[in-house]
Amino acid sequence: MAVFKTFKAFRPVADKAGLIASKPYDVLNSEEAREEAKGNSLTFLHVGKPEIDLDPSIDLHDASVYAKGRENLMKLINDGNLVEDSEPYIYVYAQTMNGRTQYGLVGCASVDDYWNDVIKKHEKTRKDKEEDRCEHVRITNAHTGPIFLTYRDLNSIDEIVSEVIKNTPDNDHVAADGIRHQSWVIKDADLNAKITKILSDVDYFYVADGHHRSAAASIVGRERQQANPNHTGNEEYNFFLAVLFPASQLYIMDYNRLVKDLNGLSKEEFLEKLTEFFSIEVKDSAYKPTKKGEVGMYLDNKWYCLNFHSKLMDTNDPVEKLDVALLQKHILTPYLGIDDPRTSKRIDFVGGIRGLEELEKRVNSGEMQIAFAMYATSIEELMAIADAGQIMPPKSTWFEPKLRDGLFVHFLD
Repeated sequence: MAVFKTFKAFRPVADKAGLIASKPYDVLNSEEAREEAKGNSLTFLHVGKPEIDLDPSIDLHDASVYAKGRENLMKLINDGNLVEDSEPYIYVYAQTMNGRTQYGLVGCASVDDYWNDVIKKHEKTRKDKEEDRCEHVRITNAHTGPIFLTYRDLNSIDEIVSEVIKNTPDNDHVAADGIRHQSWVIKDADLNAKITKILSDVDYFYVADGHHRSAAASIVGRERQQANPNHTGNEEYNFFLAVLFPASQLYIMDYNRLVKDLNGLSKEEFLEKLTEFFSIEVKDSAYKPTKKGEVGMYLDNKWYCLNFHSKLMDTNDPVEKLDVALLQKHILTPYLGIDDPRTSKRIDFVGGIRGLEELEKRVNSGEMQIAFAMYATSIEELMAIADAGQIMPPKSTWFEPKLRDGLFVHFLD
C-alpha cells in the first residue's frame, strides 16, 4: 500500500514566496531562465538552473554547475529566505489558473514504492536526463522540486482539504504568468496521521509529471540505502518530495506535433495517403480538435480537420487507441519517416499552453512544413496505461499549471 508522510520542509518566508518560487527546471532552457531571473537574486532558478550564474559557454553537466546550485540553495537558507519548519507536517498546495483551482497534498512519497511499482509510471526516462537530476540531488543533498503525483479521488481526503483551506493560507501570491499559488501548513499531528492512514489504503499513486525527477530521487535513495551499514528505512533519503492531486482536478492540455518536411511527398500525394485513415475536412480558420479521434492539421496555409476511421480505434489496447499513437503508427512513421520520435531531428513537440498560433508561426516561417493539433489525452487514459504496465508515446501529456520549485524543499538527511 502507498506511503505518504510528513516532513520538515524548508519554505520561503511569507513575503518572499513570490520572488523565490520559480517554474520547474525542465520547462525553460538556459537562455529563457537567464532572462526570467534578471533582477531577481532570490528566484529558485538559481538553484534549479544554476548555469544561469556561470559563463554561458559552460557544459550544463560540469561539476561546477551542480556546486553552484548547492551554493545558491544554502545562501537562500543562510540569508533567512528559506526557513525550516520546526516539526514534520503535510501541507496543502493550491494552484488557480483561468478560474479553476486544484488542491494537492505536499508530503513525501516512498522510494521503495517507486521501485515496487506502487507508484506507477507511464513514460520512459532518458539516462542522460536521469543522471543530470541524480547529480543535482547528490550535490544539493535535497529534493528541490516536487514530483507531481495523482491518485483516484477519495472523499475523505477532499473533506479534510476543504476544512484546511478555510484557514488563512501561509503563502498566497500570484506569479507573473497570472497563476495563483497558495499553501497551508497542517500543524495538527492527529490530522496528519489521519491523512497518512487514509492514503496508506490507496493501492497506487501515479506519476503525472516528473518522471526524471522521481527516477533520480529513487536512484539516489537506493544509493544511500546501500551505502549505509546502519540503514533502517526511516531515513529521509528513503522518501522524496511530492505533491499528490486527486485525478478529477487535473487539467491535461494537448501536446502537438510539428514536422520539418513531407518526406519527399508532394502536398497532393500526402493528402491522398491520409484518406486511407481519415476523413478530411478543410477549415476556414485554425482548428482545435473537439473530441477524441480528431486531429487538426496545418499545411500550406490551410487548416484541416482529420477524423480517424472508427475501425482504427476499435481496440482494447490502452496505448494503441491513443490519438497520438494512432497518428504515429499510421502517418508519422510510414509516410513522414519519423521512426523514433524520441530521437528524430525532424519532429518537434509544442505544449498546448502555447496555442495554435505557435504552430502556424513555425510552419509559416518555413522552419516546419506541417503541424498536427492533437486532442488532449485524458487522465483516465494515463492511469489505464500505467495500470497495464505500458508506456505512453513520448510527449502525450502536458499538465497545467506546472508546480513551482522553491515553495517546499526536502533534504535527504
